[in-house]
Amino acid sequence: MELWVSAILIVIVSLLIDRLIGELPNRYHLLRWIGNLVGFLDRLVKDRASKWTKLKGFFSYLLVFFIFWFITMLICSLIRNGLDGYCWEVAGMSVTLGEIIWIVVVAFMFKMTYAIFSFRHHCIPIQDDLKKGNIDSARKRVQMIVSRNTSELDEKHITSACCETISENLVDSVISPTFYFGLFGITGAVMFRCANLMDAMWGYLNEKYGNLGFFVAKFDDVLGFITSRISPVFVAFTAWLFGYQYEGVIKAAVDEHTKTPSPNSGWPMTAVARAMEISMEKKGVYVMGAGNMPSISDVTRCYKLVERISLIFVLIITILLFVFIGIHVQVFIENKIFDLLKMII
Repeated sequence: MELWVSAILIVIVSLLIDRLIGELPNRYHLLRWIGNLVGFLDRLVKDRASKWTKLKGFFSYLLVFFIFWFITMLICSLIRNGLDGYCWEVAGMSVTLGEIIWIVVVAFMFKMTYAIFSFRHHCIPIQDDLKKGNIDSARKRVQMIVSRNTSELDEKHITSACCETISENLVDSVISPTFYFGLFGITGAVMFRCANLMDAMWGYLNEKYGNLGFFVAKFDDVLGFITSRISPVFVAFTAWLFGYQYEGVIKAAVDEHTKTPSPNSGWPMTAVARAMEISMEKKGVYVMGAGNMPSISDVTRCYKLVERISLIFVLIITILLFVFIGIHVQVFIENKIFDLLKMII
């Protein structure tokens, strides 16, 4: 099979897995395994004030990345290079059973590094609770997707928290991992996902994590620099296609992105707020946008908008990058790993 055809099929199959199957059970998910290893390394570090702690954080990232990168790439390499099977002629191309299995496995591993449709599954139960007037249950559910204290949030701030998380994760959960997958294949996706998850666990400016999480926090900011800043373009384009407010989206992102503590998260959040003509508020931290606070139905509008933006980005940018760059990086690394195995064995 032509390599460019395989590249397109990998991305399409991964999207189908995300939409039709969704997330694996937590105990089997790649992010859970990464998180378990990061938690283990965290417990090993006793002296948090040492001048070597920043270096320990750096080497911790390298270890976590290498372990999960090598396992995923080893599996891909063994399947593509080691499986023989039946061969078919499809549209003038020779297709082997090994190639088909490889495409599905790479697509599955790629899917574990991003999520387009998962936030609707988190938000729908919250919306149902609010519609029934069960605000205490809604507060508990929203605590699962935000880091703030939700025990005293009213309905408007609960719906705002949902929209904030959905829009912020446009970059963290979709654009960034799929962008780096397009450039470097599974290597790029795992590189970003390890940095982003470790930043979520260690990237706190406090006595415990200020030094240990220094590298991953900075590296996550670097990796998200480009992707966060191109996100308003796709927000505006998708808003134009689907009848949202598209005028002023990019300007709003440029003007208001500094309201968030993170240097990157404000870009997609302010862009989505403008496209939906709503405001989002985290008490005592920021207020962005110029409209009313989101209603319960606005949460649905928000995740549908972000899902559409995500699909457009993946179908245009990720596929193009992966066809021309990433698939070649993927195959090159797989071949080198297989050659190394042959030398050892």
